[in-house]
Amino acid sequence: MRVEYRRELAAPGAFASSVDAFRAEGARGCNVTLPFKLDAFDYCDTRSARALRAGAVNTLVFDGERCHGDNTDGVGLVRDLQALGMPMQGRRVLVLGAGGAARGILAPLLERAPERLHVANRTPERAAALAKAFADLGEVGAGGLDSVPGGFDLVLNATAASLGDALPLIADGTLSAGGAAYDLVYADEPTPFMRWARGNGAARVSDGLGMLVEQAAESFYLWTGRRPKTRPVVEALRARARA
Repeated sequence: MRVEYRRELAAPGAFASSVDAFRAEGARGCNVTLPFKLDAFDYCDTRSARALRAGAVNTLVFDGERCHGDNTDGVGLVRDLQALGMPMQGRRVLVLGAGGAARGILAPLLERAPERLHVANRTPERAAALAKAFADLGEVGAGGLDSVPGGFDLVLNATAASLGDALPLIADGTLSAGGAAYDLVYADEPTPFMRWARGNGAARVSDGLGMLVEQAAESFYLWTGRRPKTRPVVEALRARARA
């Protein structure tokens, strides 16, 4: 099977016409990144259950005149956490942020039956609304970033703070000794959140490069029916970043 994968730039306000032109070339599907995931949600004829849960689409699958939308971010995160030895079942899990990134990962996290899942956000009301939206899948706590209880086994940074080389408001003691920390943002150098985690006794720390690869692999499976091996790709990208 010969596959071509390339970048396409859509101008603000021109997402639909850009995708239409891409489909006219005979495309099988595409990935969608910020700021177009909500546009992609509206563009679809049908949507998967996980896309409906997330309220956003990052994968479009073209089938003739029909377009199906999916969201592979959450499953990508969970698979990377499992590969990194960051268990979720029976653990106390904290999600920082209540935006689109957090919304896309809550359902897959809750499916792993954590002992406790808490969402903290700069605006507590947004965290509470997100917790309510997923309450049917399990108990979800919520509050402000300035009132996070301590002792979490796994802390996930789903804020955009690392994109600006900043640290989200998080107190020492939030992460339990020997816990794990994961930043959904990926970078060549450790993010401020990753450095904070290491300084607070984290046994395992990672950025989101593996999530990027795993969500892409899930999208590839949706388009082709084939699931690629992901860890060699992650290792190759890490090696390239170190070179």
